[in-house]
Amino acid sequence: MRRLTFDLDVLRSFVLGIELGGFAKAADRLGRSTSAVSAQLKKLEDQVDEPILRRSGRSMVLTPTGETLFTYAKRLLELNDEAATAVRGTGIEGCVRLGLQEDFGEHLLTGVLGSFARAHPRIRIEARVARNAELLDLVSSGRLDLALAWGSGKSTPYSQFVASLPMHWIGRADWTYTANNEPLPLVAFESPCIMRSAATDALDRAAVPWRLAFTSPSLSGIWAAAGAGLGITVRTQVGLPKDLSLLNGLPELPKISLVLHQAESKPTQPVSRLAEILLANLNDVLAPNKERATFSRFEYSNALEFDYQ
Repeated sequence: MRRLTFDLDVLRSFVLGIELGGFAKAADRLGRSTSAVSAQLKKLEDQVDEPILRRSGRSMVLTPTGETLFTYAKRLLELNDEAATAVRGTGIEGCVRLGLQEDFGEHLLTGVLGSFARAHPRIRIEARVARNAELLDLVSSGRLDLALAWGSGKSTPYSQFVASLPMHWIGRADWTYTANNEPLPLVAFESPCIMRSAATDALDRAAVPWRLAFTSPSLSGIWAAAGAGLGITVRTQVGLPKDLSLLNGLPELPKISLVLHQAESKPTQPVSRLAEILLANLNDVLAPNKERATFSRFEYSNALEFDYQ
C-alpha cells in the first residue's frame, strides 16, 4: 500500500482556508495566488483519492474525509509549529506575566502553559486570572506583559482585536419564566460588569422588568447560582458548564469583542512567543463558538479558479 506523506504547506493552506471561511482569504494571508492555492488543494485531493469538499445546497462543506483530514492537519501543523518554536527558542530566558479573564482560565491556561513550557523551558510564566478592569489596570501600569480581556470600550495603547463572540442568555435547560408582573431574576457579577450591563440594557429596551437575584465576585459563583435555578445570566459560550443551556425567547443581546493587550509596543521575545502560543490555543477554545466555514458556489469557484463536479 502506497504510504502518504503530506506536504505541510499544502495542509496549512487547506486548514487556513477552512478557518478563514474562504480560500481566497487564505491565499491572501499566505502571500500566494489563488491559482497556487487551487493547485495545492487539487494535489491534496489527489493524494487522499477522495473528495474533501462537497456541495450542500449553494455552499461547499467538508466531506467526512475532509473532516478527518482537517482534524489531523491541525494537529500536524500544531506539532510542526511547536517544534519550530522550540528549536528557535531553546536559549531564550526570562519571565512573562500573563493575565486572563476567568472565562478562559480553566480552558486555556493548561494548553498555553504546557505548550510554552515544552518550547521554552527556561522562561518562567506568572499567570493571573482576574476581571476586566483589573487586567487593564495591570497592563497599563506595567505589572502584566499580556492580558486577554473582553472589549469594554476602554483600551490600552498596544492592543489587538482577536474575535467577536455572541453573548447569550444562559440558565438551566428546564428554566421557565412566566411574567405575571414578576421581575426576571438575574445572576450576575458584582458591578461593574460588561455582560451584566448588556443584560439589563437589553431588558430595559424590551420593557422587561428584572431583579438581581444573585451577585458574585467569581465566575464559579455565577455558574453555581444559575445551575441551582436562582436565575439566568449572560455570558458567551466559552466555558459553558454541561448542566447549563443557551436560552431562547429573550431580548436580543449584542456581540462582545475579545482583545489581547500588551504592555509594550515592542515586546521582548519571550512575550512575543507567548502571545503566538496563546492565540494558537485560543483558536481551538473559540472553535465551538464559530460557525463551521462554508463557501458559496460563486465564491468558491471564482476564488479558487476551479469547481468540484
